[in-house]
Amino acid sequence: MVFLSGMHSIQVCHFYFFFILFFLQGDIEKGLEMKKLVLSGFLASEEIYINQLEALLLPMRPLKATATTSQPVLTIQQIKTIFYKIQDIFEIHKEFYDALLPNIQQWDEKVTVGHLFQKLASQLGVYKAFVDNYKVALETAEKCSQASSQFQEISEVNFLSFEKPITLLYKPIDRVTRSTLVLHDLLKHTPKDHPDFPLLQDALRISQNFLSSINEEIDPRRTAVTTPKGETRQLVKDGFLVEVSESSRKLRHMKKTSAGRHQQYECKWYLPLADLTFQTLDESDSCPSIQVLPEHELEEMKVKISALKNEIHKEKKAPKGQSRVERLRKKMNEQESWLLTYSPTIPFRIHNKHGKSHLFLLSSDYERSEWRESIQKLQKKDLQACVLSSVELQVLTSSCFKLRTVHNIPVTSNKDDEETPGLYGFLHVIVHSAKGFKESANLYCTLEVDSYGYFVSKAKTRVFRDTAEPQWNEEFEIELEGSQHLRILCYEKCYDKNMLNKDDNEIVDKIMGKGQVQLDPQTVQSKNWHMDVIEMNGIKVEFSMKFTSRDLSLKRTPSKKQSGVFGVKINVVTKRERSKVPYIVRQCIEEVEKRGIDEVGIYRISGVATDIQALKAAFDINTKDILVMLSDMDINAIAGTLKLYFRELPEPLLTDRLYPAFMEGIALSDPAAKENCMMHLLRSLPDPNLMTFLTLLEHLKRVAEKEPINKMSLHNLATVFGPTLLRPSESENAKAQHITSVSDIWSHDVMAQVQVLLYYLQHPPISFSELKRNTLYFSTDV
Repeated sequence: MVFLSGMHSIQVCHFYFFFILFFLQGDIEKGLEMKKLVLSGFLASEEIYINQLEALLLPMRPLKATATTSQPVLTIQQIKTIFYKIQDIFEIHKEFYDALLPNIQQWDEKVTVGHLFQKLASQLGVYKAFVDNYKVALETAEKCSQASSQFQEISEVNFLSFEKPITLLYKPIDRVTRSTLVLHDLLKHTPKDHPDFPLLQDALRISQNFLSSINEEIDPRRTAVTTPKGETRQLVKDGFLVEVSESSRKLRHMKKTSAGRHQQYECKWYLPLADLTFQTLDESDSCPSIQVLPEHELEEMKVKISALKNEIHKEKKAPKGQSRVERLRKKMNEQESWLLTYSPTIPFRIHNKHGKSHLFLLSSDYERSEWRESIQKLQKKDLQACVLSSVELQVLTSSCFKLRTVHNIPVTSNKDDEETPGLYGFLHVIVHSAKGFKESANLYCTLEVDSYGYFVSKAKTRVFRDTAEPQWNEEFEIELEGSQHLRILCYEKCYDKNMLNKDDNEIVDKIMGKGQVQLDPQTVQSKNWHMDVIEMNGIKVEFSMKFTSRDLSLKRTPSKKQSGVFGVKINVVTKRERSKVPYIVRQCIEEVEKRGIDEVGIYRISGVATDIQALKAAFDINTKDILVMLSDMDINAIAGTLKLYFRELPEPLLTDRLYPAFMEGIALSDPAAKENCMMHLLRSLPDPNLMTFLTLLEHLKRVAEKEPINKMSLHNLATVFGPTLLRPSESENAKAQHITSVSDIWSHDVMAQVQVLLYYLQHPPISFSELKRNTLYFSTDV
């Protein structure tokens, strides 16, 4: 999907501003017959193009005839300037057309046309001269139209009826880009051993080099050609959006494909930016219903995608696995596209002031802000609403295709094998401070990272009140799932309950600035903190980050101080406390259920690391003030402390010894066998481990009951806690690393760990005493 301000930087026409959506069409056809169809279509368009050039040249003769009279309409120099090189271009294409036509009429497999395209490409120097003169030609034509009513009348009468005066001047440049696209198509349907293939390749190389050189000269920074009126044309925004149309979701983007006769793109609908508003819908209008899938369905799709990634990895190593790899990639592409379509939930509405409205869904505030800014920036210009013909729309659509910057859906299956798979593990981020605010405000920051092609909010600083220089100095630990980017957004907090966003009836805080950094593995994968600054709208946010791989972050090192609770075996702690469940677990659960169970993203949103470390120290020394600290502490820090306790156990709660059996049990397909196995494994746990696990289990179920409010489903909670409660021992991990990559270990093991915890979360209540009483004998050793 694109915002356009006019058209391609080397296409010149009247300038319009549009908001456009595209969809693909075309049937797949193969071989030489397809090549003939491509050539036939191109020949037909060549005929139209030659007629347009003739129409452009038509006024030149009467104008030249009057130039030597006492009352010339234009001077000889003005005529030469306006019609510079058009006669030469006409003759080149007329010769090309006359040579190509008989080849199409007498088509067979031996016909060669590559030499014709090669010759056409070799004459592009004429176009270079045309382009160099183009701006002067337009200015001269504009001045002459204003100064001479006769010239204006001649041009209006003689130029094609569906074209506006002078607009045909952009046709020669449009033709070069069209020819280049056709060469791409011809090469796809020409065997490599055909005599045409090297000739077409050479013609394509020449054409592409020509277009690149033109764009570099006209548009070195992708800025736009300026017209006499001062308007500009450029690609402003290019990306993927989900449109809600007729109550269903549709992924929208202008996307290239090898299918279709001529890689045609049709305009689905367009909306002039001059007519676009962000006003709320009238009360009488019905708002489209948004289909929101349960979180567990999205998570289950991630499990399927991870499984496919593992299959692809294995098949690549197989002797004859390439054909299967392609089928698996296609399936994974479909599933990732589905995930990208159904994951966004943030509404972005645009309205046509004449009544038509469109609803899109985005995955983060960052994207919504970008789209709004792109529109509002263009609307500051003196835009004119307009109505376009189908021909003009097709030209505009083609321009979008040539300018697109996002080629593929941002998902795994579209990445080259050599591309980085992203980071898996934990990113530690300290948000230090911010400067550059013009006045004092209540300020905070949020952190987002990408996962499976879309961005998710992961952390939020506290609100620093009434200041122009906030000093947060807050540390967060963010879990990464193949992430490649970190985004920081700075907000001004809104406390006015009357300030509702009219689109979604929620209080929306004002975004003061936003920025993004790439997570370069070489930079962040060091033991030292890496400090950086993000500049956003004049605001500078200072932050530091470092990355810990999943293996290192979950490496359990026993504490040397057996008096504490962190890093100490659970049976040692419960024996010392004379309790069945560690005090830290009971107190954190109680506090979360007291005031955090309605908190959006509880257990998913990171707490401030310094607060978590303070609570850790307090529990370790068993301070008398621990209850006071808990009541005053941010609830996300308390949730983070509980997660940290389980992560730092010397052995995971569900034990190293039973890990392989849990992995085998969850993979069983027979429900009865799985039930017997999974219950037997629980009975095999030491009593402190089992009691603690069952206590946590019931707590997480109570949290999930509030999913409509806190957005934490059972699957969400299993994703957060599964890899912490259950993980392979160091020896098992070492074996796995000899087999596959770290990212594959993550995707395979973690998804299975999540499924184990999810099984117990979805199970009816499990009683400790009943579990121990109903002892069943299971044949598999554990």
